[in-house]
Amino acid sequence: MAEEKNNKFALGNPGGRPPHYATPEELESKCLEYFKFCVEDKEKPTITGLTLYVGFCSRSSWDDYSDREGFSYIVKRAKLTVENSYEKSGTTFDMFALKNMGWKDKTEVDQNVNHSGSMPFEKWVNDKDS
Repeated sequence: MAEEKNNKFALGNPGGRPPHYATPEELESKCLEYFKFCVEDKEKPTITGLTLYVGFCSRSSWDDYSDREGFSYIVKRAKLTVENSYEKSGTTFDMFALKNMGWKDKTEVDQNVNHSGSMPFEKWVNDKDS
């Protein structure tokens, strides 16, 4: 059923739940609080731990804040801080976590050789035979 045009309950509400954090500074403060907690309790920072600590019920809610104006830098920096903790210790768990964050555990070798054009291959082969 469609909403009534003069629905007084919807006044001032553009739709959806109000944001958890009104300002980027509030979110940044809560993130710093989480990392301080991790240091004091000797606990490894994780994305899910951070997500729960700041009060979200899903990682997608945390990721959605990177699309909000002013919050993108804070979300990226917090994720990078977690990634840095994984990179420093280098356990099997940490390597697994980094792979899930887009890291690759392989070496790529480019075997294409760019020829400088100074001597064509055919000329070099023909000169060797003489």
